[in-house]
Amino acid sequence: MLRNIALFLRSLLFVLIMAVSALLWSFVCFLAAPLPYAKRYLVTSQWNVFIIWCGKVICGMRYEIKGAENLQNVPTILLSKHQSAWETIFLLCKMPHPLVFVFKRELLFVPFFGWALGLLRMIPIDRNNGRDAFKNVVTQSKRRLADGQWIIMFPEGTRIPVGQAGKYKSGGTRLAIATGAVVVPIAHNSGDCWPKNSFIKKPGLITVSIGPPIAPQGQTQDSMMKLAETWIEGEMRVISPDAYKKK
Repeated sequence: MLRNIALFLRSLLFVLIMAVSALLWSFVCFLAAPLPYAKRYLVTSQWNVFIIWCGKVICGMRYEIKGAENLQNVPTILLSKHQSAWETIFLLCKMPHPLVFVFKRELLFVPFFGWALGLLRMIPIDRNNGRDAFKNVVTQSKRRLADGQWIIMFPEGTRIPVGQAGKYKSGGTRLAIATGAVVVPIAHNSGDCWPKNSFIKKPGLITVSIGPPIAPQGQTQDSMMKLAETWIEGEMRVISPDAYKKK
C-alpha cells in the first residue's frame, strides 16, 4: 500500500515538472530561434536531458545503452521500437547527430509543444496529400541527411505494449532506399517503466540496444524491413525475456 502511494506521488511530481518545464522551456526555444540551427537544437534538447534526469532521480527510471559502436558517421535512418513517450525524449538528446522526426502535421498545432517543434527541422506529413506526401518526405529527408541530421521513424506506427509486436510498416526502409541511407534498428524496454497509457512511472533499468546498420544496396523495402524487424523483435526477447515467455 505504502509503495503504491509512493509510486503515485513520485509519478505526480514527475508529470507536474514535465508539464511546467515544457511550458517554460518553449519560451526559451522561441528566444533561441535566431541562433544557428546546431545551437538552436542544442538549446531545445536540454529540456530532454532534464526530463530524462528527472525520470531517473524522481521515478528511478535508469538506463543503459548497448551497441553504441553501431552508430556510424554516415547518413542514417533510425527505426526504433515504440513503447512509450520515454524513447522520443531520450533518443533526441542522446544520439550523436541531430534527429529529424517524421510526424503527422497536426502536432504542429499543439500549443507550446507543437510551436517549439516547428522551430526544428522536423518533417511533418500531411496525410491528405497521399502519394505526394511521401515525395515531400523524400525531398526533405535528402536535404536533412546532407546537412548531417539523421531521420528517426517508429515502424510500428504507434506505441505497442511490452511483450507485443505491431505491424511493421515499410515507410522507413522505402525512404532508406530512396535516399541511400543505412537503417539502424533500435530495441528497448521503456514500456516496463513507462507503460502505455499509464500515469504511474515504475523504477527499473531501461536497456536501449542499437543494432548493426543495414545497407539498402541489393535490398527491397520489404526485405530490408524484414531484417530490421527480425533484429528488433529478437533483441526484445533478450532485453525483456519474461514478457515473451508465454509467446
